[in-house]
Amino acid sequence: MQMLGTLNQPGTNLPSHADRLKTPGVDMSTGSLGQGASSSAGIALGLKLKKMPNRVYAIVGDGECNEGQVWEMALFAAQYHLDNLILFVDYNKQQIDGFTKDILDLGEIDKKFEQFGWYPQSIDGHDVQEIFMAIERAKEVRGQPSVIVLNTIKGKGVSFWAGNPNNHNIPVSPTQLELALVELEESLEEIAKETSETASTPV
Repeated sequence: MQMLGTLNQPGTNLPSHADRLKTPGVDMSTGSLGQGASSSAGIALGLKLKKMPNRVYAIVGDGECNEGQVWEMALFAAQYHLDNLILFVDYNKQQIDGFTKDILDLGEIDKKFEQFGWYPQSIDGHDVQEIFMAIERAKEVRGQPSVIVLNTIKGKGVSFWAGNPNNHNIPVSPTQLELALVELEESLEEIAKETSETASTPV
């Protein structure tokens, strides 16, 4: 917890782009968007060549999908039938410069991946049960990689940040933090209440 307070500060072990020589648990340093996607496909191929049962899970942003490297990876993964690779796309329709539709419109991103030879699913990215079920379905797929498009709202749960076009990397004041935590706590209490009511309802 102490380390979190040093995020992006001079001399920190938690810079914006994780450094394998500084950040605990990080095995590879990356910078440019798309590098994680390419690495995941390479790791998935390596596991297949070694006949290992492991799976590779990777996540990219929708803004990151502006990068050609992501689509080179998509072609590569389909070509080599990497069915041990499950890719998540955080489709919140925003990126650092604004809304994706205004910068480089991705359209139906699940359909794009399907045309590249992937097994696509498009779900509510805020629903944990949906995510779980999508992963289970992806595990059953043979001969092609899987993509799970998570339809999300950037900043969801905090009224003054949700969908705000400038919420990618804005500084957070102590007052904003306090207000955000109050809203998030209220949301968690509501979810806990709904879960409890559902669990107690006779089937």
